[in-house]
Amino acid sequence: MKMSDDGYANLADVGTHLADGGIIILAGDALRGGDLDFAMAASKATPAAINFMARYGRGLICLGLTRARAWELGITAQSNQGAASSGRPFGVSIEASHGVETGISAFDRAHTIAVAMADDARAADLVTPGHVFPLIAHPDGLAARRSTLEAGIALCQKFGLGDGIVLCAIMREDGSMARADEMAEFAHTHQTPILDIGALISE
Repeated sequence: MKMSDDGYANLADVGTHLADGGIIILAGDALRGGDLDFAMAASKATPAAINFMARYGRGLICLGLTRARAWELGITAQSNQGAASSGRPFGVSIEASHGVETGISAFDRAHTIAVAMADDARAADLVTPGHVFPLIAHPDGLAARRSTLEAGIALCQKFGLGDGIVLCAIMREDGSMARADEMAEFAHTHQTPILDIGALISE
């Protein structure tokens, strides 16, 4: 992966990385004060990737979906009051209705994501509550909300990787939120390029 010294990569290289099942770091969320997310195409999610996010991200692992996809799967908003103060529009948590044990393991969460992203997925394939936390994107995408959720879905759609993105907020070891200007070494060490979502908006 070709990255600049500060860990950033161009859009085309990021698309290739995502298509290969890679994880990236998304920056530039206007609603969350500089918070960062690990992101990967939901269609490529694996237990190893979920474990990586849990280990190094430490935040909540979420499955971002288009509104149409969420409705197809019977996923409704957690609250009638709209998005949380963070700007994150949470849906009711989900779990695969078959093939899971505790639900929380990396294997089980990857399996739930795979079930939700299957071409023939139906609402009956999922149960609630569960250990995967859906986020329901605005139908107008980045034009309506400049967030890692809409940006991640736009990336997946742009590169033919489906309508879902796995996101995990990145925290420092002390539990505070990480910032882009301190992630360069991590990005190079773990081959997780940084992309500011402004690169998508400016296209």
